[in-house]
Parts: sequence; structure tokens; C-alpha cells
Amino acid sequence: MKPARPGRSLAKKLVRVGFLLVALGFGGWAVASQWDAVLAGFARLSWPALAGSLVAVVAALLGAMLTWRTLLADLGSPLPLRPAAKVFFVGQLGKYIPGTVWPMLAQMEMGRDLGVPRSRSAAAFFLMMPIQLATGLLVTLGTLGWDKYGWLLLLIPLLLVLLEPKVINAVITFGLRRLKREPLERPLTRRGMLTALGWALAGWTAYGVHLYCIAPQGGLLFAVGAFALSWCLGIMTFVVPAGAGVREVAMVAVLAPQLDRGSAIAVALSSRIVIVIGDLICAGLAGIAARRDSV
Repeated sequence: MKPARPGRSLAKKLVRVGFLLVALGFGGWAVASQWDAVLAGFARLSWPALAGSLVAVVAALLGAMLTWRTLLADLGSPLPLRPAAKVFFVGQLGKYIPGTVWPMLAQMEMGRDLGVPRSRSAAAFFLMMPIQLATGLLVTLGTLGWDKYGWLLLLIPLLLVLLEPKVINAVITFGLRRLKREPLERPLTRRGMLTALGWALAGWTAYGVHLYCIAPQGGLLFAVGAFALSWCLGIMTFVVPAGAGVREVAMVAVLAPQLDRGSAIAVALSSRIVIVIGDLICAGLAGIAARRDSV
């Protein structure tokens, strides 16, 4: 395996930093240009609505953790709930660091302490993205309408192929061979994949409730689709940490038929803040619970 060239690595970092600065710059300009409307939008948000939104976010994050845990168990490394929660939630905090590898590296190292081979942790991590993208795009089509977002159909066949266990196992085997690592002892099964897809769909429902609590104007189905679409667009822009800025821009655009621009910006910013708090709460509680088990 050839080491990455220093110049190429530096160029990638500069592109990521530049994209992040541009995204944050445009985001800051959008907020400043609508400042009075944004403040009015924040004023219309109630503490009970934000609390309900946070509870829904925690439920959605739990769904994501169970998706990952299902994949890991199907690959041959079943973990008890509390240790699995610690590995997933603490590792997920790495998504706020520029670059895409930090959550995976953290999960690989913490999983190794629990007897999970690094190759399995890496496989489960990389499988999360196509699962969440495929289910997110399907949820978008089912809730926001085929007429307006029919162009997303172009991506569905590719994602469905990537979710076929035979294809996945072949790709994982090829990747491990290129890295000169041992192949996975157990291939991914169709039952495991379907179970993971079920947890992912449950997570999208919870995320929709989260958005509905702070933006109920379009109804629950609209909130589910609006969040799913904005998340998918944000995660596909993987050069910025956790889709920073991109998800908010997409959410403002999707909410435009239901809210004025200032209120939509306030909702998008509130959603980001609530999700960050949810990540911290889940990581903290999972770490405390796992520590008590080890005492």
C-alpha cells in the first residue's frame, strides 16, 4: 500500500478547510441578513418544544446505534447494549473533527478493547453510510412526493445494489485483500441487513418528530421528509465535519414553502444545536453506564 503523498494530503486538507470556511461564511451572511426575522423565529420556539425535540433526537441516535450494533453482530461480533452504546456514541463525537476517519478510528480502538477485530469495526462503520443514505432517500420520496423529488430515483438503484449482501461481502473482501488483511470470518446476511434497515427507518421517524416539535407547520410527514433530505445532502458533502452548513442550507430551502426565511433559519440552527446536545448526552450517559458495569 503506497503512502499518501504529503502534497496531496495537504491539498485535501486545504480543500476541506476552504469548503468549511465558505459554507460557514455564507451561513453567517444568511443569518446576518435576516437577523431580525431569525430572532423572531427563535422567539416563537418554546422550551417544551425544544425539550421534546431533544428527546426525539436521543431516540433517533439510539436507532443509529442499534443499526450499527446489528451490523456488527451480523458480522460476528455481538456486543452487549451498554458497551456497544459507549463505543458508538463516544466514537461518533469524532464526526465533528474535520476528516471522515476519526469516528471509525475511535470505534476501531474501543471495539478492539472488547474483542472486536478492527476489520469488523471498519466494515460496520462504512456500511452505515449507504444504509442511512438509501433509507433517507426512500423516506424523502415517500413523504415529500415523487413529483418534486423524482430525480432522487436516479440514486436509488445504485444504493440498492450496494445494500445487497453478496455485493457488500465481495467489496469488503476485495478491500481487505488490497490492504493485506485477513478476510471477514462471517459474511453479512440478508436478515442482518433487513434488521439494520428497520432500525434506520425508525431513526428517520424519530428525527422527523424532532423537527416537527420545532416546525409543526407542514405536519409530521413533511418534517420526516424535510429532515431526511437535508441530512442526506449534508452527509454527501463529506468534506465538512458532520455536514456543517450544508444541512442547514438544505433545510432552509426545504422549509421555504411552510416558513418565512428567518423562521426557517432559526429552525435549522435550533435543529443543529439540539442534535449536538443529543450527541453529547448520549456519549456521556453511555460512558457512565459502561463505567458502572466495569466497576
